[in-house]
Amino acid sequence: MTCLDCHYQVIILQDPKEAKHALSSAPILAKSINGAQLVIGEIFDPIKLLGNNWQENSLLVFPSEESLSSEAAIQKEFKFLILLDGTWRKVARLLHLNPWLAELPSFAINSNKASEYKIRKSPRDDGLSTIEAAVFALNELHPGKEFNTILSAFDKMIALQIEAMGNDVFQANYNSYTENGSLP
Repeated sequence: MTCLDCHYQVIILQDPKEAKHALSSAPILAKSINGAQLVIGEIFDPIKLLGNNWQENSLLVFPSEESLSSEAAIQKEFKFLILLDGTWRKVARLLHLNPWLAELPSFAINSNKASEYKIRKSPRDDGLSTIEAAVFALNELHPGKEFNTILSAFDKMIALQIEAMGNDVFQANYNSYTENGSLP
């Protein structure tokens, strides 16, 4: 598995129910970035997690109307890059239970690419797995450096799961992900 350095300490806040999901991408992400931290819970204390200057040092990867551009985010030299892991409903709950997250500057991913997470469904066309969102964000926030190699373990996990479930089960449950009706 690839383990890369980046300018940020990546903090992944994971919903406890998502942590029990065998196909979660967050553990792969946590093992792929040096110094990354996967924290499982519902309510998080920003001072314990990020220190006294958490508001100035932290950037939340999440869409908002006031999201910073990659240039503005790079210029501010944040220390922590925070990602939320769970379904959209679970992430909304994490945001509700942790109102301090709304105080953080945010960074929205600019991606027209659909998720490659063929074995999970999203209610949003632009919905990405946590690992995909992290790779897109890190690529944008590190000009000239590529983080796409992190996705190789994720891609392998998906391929193994599709192989284990078989073509008939995959087609019956996830047919919208294939154009010609065959396995990827």
